[in-house]
Amino acid sequence: MGFSPDNLKGFILALLSSAFIGASFIIKKKGLRRAAAASGVRAGFGGYSYLLEPLWWTGMITMIVGEVANFVAYAFAPAILVTPLGALSIIVSAVLAHFILKEKLHHLGVLGCVMCIAGSVVIVIHAPQEKPITSVHEIWSMATQTAFLLYVASVIVLVFVLIFHFAPQYGHTNVLIYVGICSLMGSLSVMSVKALGTSLKLTFEGNNQLIYPQTWFFMVVVLTCVITQMNYLNKALDTFNTAIVSPIYYVMFTTLTILASVIMFKDWDGQGVGSIISEICGFIVVLSGTILLHSTKDYDRGTPRSIYAPLSPSLSTRLCTSNGELMKHVEEDMVSAEDVCLRRQELY
Repeated sequence: MGFSPDNLKGFILALLSSAFIGASFIIKKKGLRRAAAASGVRAGFGGYSYLLEPLWWTGMITMIVGEVANFVAYAFAPAILVTPLGALSIIVSAVLAHFILKEKLHHLGVLGCVMCIAGSVVIVIHAPQEKPITSVHEIWSMATQTAFLLYVASVIVLVFVLIFHFAPQYGHTNVLIYVGICSLMGSLSVMSVKALGTSLKLTFEGNNQLIYPQTWFFMVVVLTCVITQMNYLNKALDTFNTAIVSPIYYVMFTTLTILASVIMFKDWDGQGVGSIISEICGFIVVLSGTILLHSTKDYDRGTPRSIYAPLSPSLSTRLCTSNGELMKHVEEDMVSAEDVCLRRQELY
């Protein structure tokens, strides 16, 4: 398949998003260190002097720019292209931490980075082209087709069963319960984000979609899904080690998002078997690289300031709020690669 202009725009926006988000955590970390040095109180121990530090605010603005770019990317390119590219933000964070924060990147970490890049290249080369969408009504027709309604119904039933039956009994012993809820809701949030982003894109192009109730419905779905994701991601991170939650969440979230996109937007219609297999293989390589990159933290369990050191459960509040550094018990002395990955997935 040829690389369409819209795919190219989405690809570039996804890359920029990864670069900005990955860099934002390093910039904020530098700002936190500078503020802690000036005040003598770290953010993790109740200090808020970083709010007066321009470098920290630069990092926050950089992250916001990255999130906006990621949101817009879904309006131009299919989720099967944009979502896996989120792993590149982990690479940006790891590499910048290695050179700027002097936090060692091990050989396996480098291999993980290379695998993520190689898998992403394969996905980009074989990414499907989307059919042009001229109104929110077309998206609504896709969202109300029988196959996708069955998927949505399945997700809702599974989420309710997990929340009301399994979570009370097994939520604190089985990581798949809370992570499953986050991932299932995440797949719906990405579809709604894509629908909302496309509607806004058409509106900015002069074809106002804000007058239609479907646009506002998608906005309500986005808010509902994101709030649910944040709540149960908090629970997962407060209960289990982040080193366990992060790779499982990334795999489940990305897999379910691609599945939902294939059902709703028919991403694979018109593609050859070879292209589909190549995309799946590229996706598996990215997942493997991400897991390998996370696994390198095991080498640094004795190094408290390493980017791959295990995180305190108190980081859950940071990962699941729009301004995590404002939370009183956040451990700001560490920046991690999975922090970036989870940060992006929870919002979409």
